[in-house]
Amino acid sequence: MNTDLIFDNTDVAFSLKTDSELERAYFLFKMISIEPLVRIGTAATNFAIKANLPIEGLIRSTVFDHFCGGVNEEDCLSVIDRMYQKGVSSVLDYSVEGKESEQEFDSAKDKVLKIIDFAREIDAIPIAVFKPTGFGRFYLYEKITKGDKLTNEEQDEWNKVIERFDVVCKKAKENDVAVLIDGEESWMQDAADALVTQMMQKYNTEKPIVYNTLQLYRHDRLDFLKKEHDKAKDGKYFLGYKLVRGAYMEKENERATEKGYQSPICGSKALTDENFNKGLQYMIDNLDCMSIFAGTHNEDSSYLLIKLMNEKGLLNNDPRIWFGQLYGMSDHISFNLANLGYNVAKYIPFGPVKDVMPYLIRRAEENTSVAGQTGRELALLTREKKRRKKL
Repeated sequence: MNTDLIFDNTDVAFSLKTDSELERAYFLFKMISIEPLVRIGTAATNFAIKANLPIEGLIRSTVFDHFCGGVNEEDCLSVIDRMYQKGVSSVLDYSVEGKESEQEFDSAKDKVLKIIDFAREIDAIPIAVFKPTGFGRFYLYEKITKGDKLTNEEQDEWNKVIERFDVVCKKAKENDVAVLIDGEESWMQDAADALVTQMMQKYNTEKPIVYNTLQLYRHDRLDFLKKEHDKAKDGKYFLGYKLVRGAYMEKENERATEKGYQSPICGSKALTDENFNKGLQYMIDNLDCMSIFAGTHNEDSSYLLIKLMNEKGLLNNDPRIWFGQLYGMSDHISFNLANLGYNVAKYIPFGPVKDVMPYLIRRAEENTSVAGQTGRELALLTREKKRRKKL
């Protein structure tokens, strides 16, 4: 089989899209490709939401419906069912960001528990996910990462964060549902990492249930992985990792410059790619005690993982290896891999339109800053539109 051609099959890639959905996707990526337009659109949208202008309907019918599954879990079910008919699983991602109150953190925890219940009943949802700052204040993670002592009140608050992690990971283990814990900014990540390792030690005793995230645009993450591997061998527990390149590059570099320390980010895109691929290689070489969720929109890295699996004589659907992409992006990777029997899951963001806007704005900004991403989407959509006209 010539793997070089896998991702070029637009018939498979866009098989779920109607002609009108194809046109909408083309229009959206065309808009996203114009950087000044994204900046103006972002500012205008933020203003309209703060001023309570009636724009939710417009957002819902365009960018929201393309990149999100719905406003709640039930709303997502038709999307989940349709994708699963093509072999693509779903990771329901409650994408409400920037919350600060205990009530909101408990509500986020309850959402994840509900998703685990969904996952137990629905084969199409094998994995749950949450962000560390969905369960506790950013400030707390940051303070612990810096090594500062918490006040008694803050320690009580942190104990509640630990309890939320524990309740979710325990339920995931009881229901045999993997739970991915997202990576965030480097200046709070050490506290989150330590907490996730604690959960792995407790719940990854038979196989990986709890997965941490390695953002491999950070030049220290490969060493971190190797140290965690040593700990896991000593402690006789399993490791699960979602490998991604990373989502906060500009913010990381700006903060490093502002505060005068070396940026944790690799010096170039090529070094990031190399780091990501080394992470894949290391995990594939240690599959006896690790499982991989390769979260990537990069074709070369996806081809590399296919090649590494072939070299090890692994089945396409080896349960220790998942490919993952975001809903609304890189369908040419997701659906073509699923068509060949690989384990593939799409991250499906959901939540009230207004609350999910920070997530959507980040998506639009990322698409403008990732070289070639939007151009590739447009080229594939154009090819599929031409193919359909010939039918």
